[in-house]
Amino acid sequence: MGSLLGSGFFLVLVIAAVMIFLHFVPLGLWISALAADVRVSIITLVGMRMRRVPPAKIILPLIKANKAGLDVQVNQLEAHYLAGGNVDKVVDALIAAHRAQIPLSFERSAAIDLAGRDVLEAVQMSVNPKVIETPIVSAVAMNGIELKIKARVTVRANIDRLVGGAGEPTIIARVGEGIVTTVGSASSHNDVLANPDDISKTVLGKGLDAGTAFEILSIDIADVDVGRNIGAQLQTDQAEADKRIAQAKAEERRAMAVAKEQEMKAYTQEMEAKVVEAQSEVPHAMAQALREGKLGVMDYYNLNNVQADTDMRQAISQAGGSGKLQPTQPAK
Repeated sequence: MGSLLGSGFFLVLVIAAVMIFLHFVPLGLWISALAADVRVSIITLVGMRMRRVPPAKIILPLIKANKAGLDVQVNQLEAHYLAGGNVDKVVDALIAAHRAQIPLSFERSAAIDLAGRDVLEAVQMSVNPKVIETPIVSAVAMNGIELKIKARVTVRANIDRLVGGAGEPTIIARVGEGIVTTVGSASSHNDVLANPDDISKTVLGKGLDAGTAFEILSIDIADVDVGRNIGAQLQTDQAEADKRIAQAKAEERRAMAVAKEQEMKAYTQEMEAKVVEAQSEVPHAMAQALREGKLGVMDYYNLNNVQADTDMRQAISQAGGSGKLQPTQPAK
């Protein structure tokens, strides 16, 4: 009975040892590499396990590259994986570039991948150019007519400038700027409508792909629509603004005139009050003069006669020459 337990324990130990060995030594992967004529030692595979590098992510791309006729080393692939790169995509890009006869080294491909760009897509774009459609660009000609233009830009990836080169948004912005400049320099919108290819020629001549990761092959005008009359609208807005300014100034002058009129009315009322007050003092003054002997009786009669003559003249002037005069009382 004890021998059976001892043999069972030994069998468990053997199985555990075999599993640990197969975990650190991927024999199946080593056999696949050997069958593909890729020389990889068992020690190298164990070293990958110790460095926490999955052997399959290195060996399988290495087999693929070897079958495609590429000279790629295990250390290069492992270093790229440890740097955070996509080993499988880099190898696929190298194979695609090799088939298309595009010069692309492993160092360049790895640098593009580590820069955050899709190196396989870049190689495919070098073989098959991409069409970028710009949004509608609004531009105004010299005669004030707005044109809405949409363009299609055919670009090809420039592998040498993928690291550090500007992307698609820069291309779209530069093409839009070129369209606005070209339309803005046209004397009439009819000139642009008659020859839309002039826009393409002018924009292409500006070298818009400088400093970008692309090479512009062509710029084609897809659509041109006539928009608003911006010049007339601006003139209308200016006239409306001038009108509002004139109305404000007129209202200001009217308010000043009303204030002046109120001021004059107040002044007139004040003067009339002073005249009435002065007239009320006249009888008292005359009575005082008579008592003091400064005014005689004959002087008083003469003053009344003068006042009667004055009242008659005022009555004649108010009658307007109608001949109907009110009889005046003779001085007593």
